[in-house]
Amino acid sequence: MNEMESVESKKVLRVGIYERLSDEDKDKVNKEDDSESIKNQRHLLMAEINKREEFVLVDEYCDEDLSGAGTYRPEFERLIRDCENGKIDVVLCKSQSRFSRDMEIIEKYLHNKFIEWGVRFISLADNADTANKGNKKSRQINGLVNEWYLEDVSNNIRSAFNAKMKQGEFISPFASFGYEVSKEDNNKLIVDPVAAEIVKDIFDLYLTGLGFTGIAKYLNGKNIPCPSLYKYQKGIKLNVISNRPREKIKWSTNAIKTILTNELYLGHLIQGKRTTVSYKNHKIKQKDKKEWIKIENTHEAIIDEETFNKVQVAMKERTKPVKATGVVHLFSGKVFCLECKHYMRKKNSSRHEYLVCSGNRDGYDDCINKSAIRYDALENVVLDAINKKIKKYYDQNELNNLDSKKKSNRFTDKIKSLEKQKENAEKEISKTRNYLKSLYEDKVNGIITVEQFKDLITDYNKNEDIYSNQIKSINNEIAYYKVKEETSKNNDKIFSKYQNLNELNKLIVDEFIDKIYIGKLNEETNTRDIQIKWNFE
Repeated sequence: MNEMESVESKKVLRVGIYERLSDEDKDKVNKEDDSESIKNQRHLLMAEINKREEFVLVDEYCDEDLSGAGTYRPEFERLIRDCENGKIDVVLCKSQSRFSRDMEIIEKYLHNKFIEWGVRFISLADNADTANKGNKKSRQINGLVNEWYLEDVSNNIRSAFNAKMKQGEFISPFASFGYEVSKEDNNKLIVDPVAAEIVKDIFDLYLTGLGFTGIAKYLNGKNIPCPSLYKYQKGIKLNVISNRPREKIKWSTNAIKTILTNELYLGHLIQGKRTTVSYKNHKIKQKDKKEWIKIENTHEAIIDEETFNKVQVAMKERTKPVKATGVVHLFSGKVFCLECKHYMRKKNSSRHEYLVCSGNRDGYDDCINKSAIRYDALENVVLDAINKKIKKYYDQNELNNLDSKKKSNRFTDKIKSLEKQKENAEKEISKTRNYLKSLYEDKVNGIITVEQFKDLITDYNKNEDIYSNQIKSINNEIAYYKVKEETSKNNDKIFSKYQNLNELNKLIVDEFIDKIYIGKLNEETNTRDIQIKWNFE
């Protein structure tokens, strides 16, 4: 009997020790070394095992440079799998916070799964021991304190980053293509001269008529490395998700569009576009544009504002490029039917290129403008009209007689009108919200029933949605006309670049012309009305 009791008392318990290096105690000299913190944890835990005859070490689990929030730790995951598979009887840690600072994880494993799997948890520094039912509350309190610590740290980090962004400091570890992080100040961007030239070429190529696909094909044909490959070749390690080898990743239409729309190249920092759901949930979510932090003139610009604005206008007006070449034709997005206002689409025959009204396609016969116009004929008409405009500009007498009102910006009144519409919509939303407050008071005071309150609030919520969508639409229009307004201010610069033109390109057409309207063919005179709406009238 005594011998049986002796055997029972010496039951072997298989122990797994878990160590984690916290952010606050990173002290390694070399990356390959164990930190002093890990060595100290291991020494403490091994001393405890040596003190207890029934403890036998079966494995060591060590996560370095990883947060104690959540379960995104490879060695932690391996420990949990071994516990579930019955390989471990005791999990031994220096403290409960080394195991996890997340209260959900503490509850899930210490107070549920470990009990289900027959695993005991012991932490030495805070005397946590799941075999002792009396200290469950203290473990839970420790879990809450650790979680509060995580939340405080997260909030402090976010506040610090926001303060840096508002001061115009660059906080990302990697710079966008065209720039690099300064070695003297890692919160400052400096121009990468090689990549900057490629960025300039991309803007120039777009203005000469190439679309996103055409530019990507051009760069790939020249064997110019795409942004991720370029950074890799410079020794910058990026996490690139692709099913292709890094060396075979090429320029894409999305990469071209990202560059062409990035205000960073104007010398402005726009940060805080994205955030995580919480300090525990690291899923990325987009922030509302009004929450972005924009600081102007924080670094050297690569692209001037005139060029950038022209590209933004062209992107709004341009139609799709020709698939085979990636080239956008000269009058893309500019030519419309004078009779029905549908756009004129381009057609090719074996001998010539034509423009025809899209109101008469796919079997429909909706427009009286039946006859196509030859593309080269329109090109000649437009070239002649632009040269006449240039001659008029350089005629000093004509220039002196220009009505000052005509020289005023034609977009200003449109912007003012839109801003007035926006102001009225905002007032309606304010009225709606005030009315909802009074409705709530009426419900509380018994003036209206709960059912009436629900019906009324549904209607008013719909109204608010309508006005909110209206404001979004107005904001988009205002942004568009402001770009056009800025472009129109550069008319003198446009004319000063040209004396007499012999041929057209997309850049010239976009600079001079807003829209071209093609009338129906007069069969008696073999002529048609062609109206040009200029950018500067």
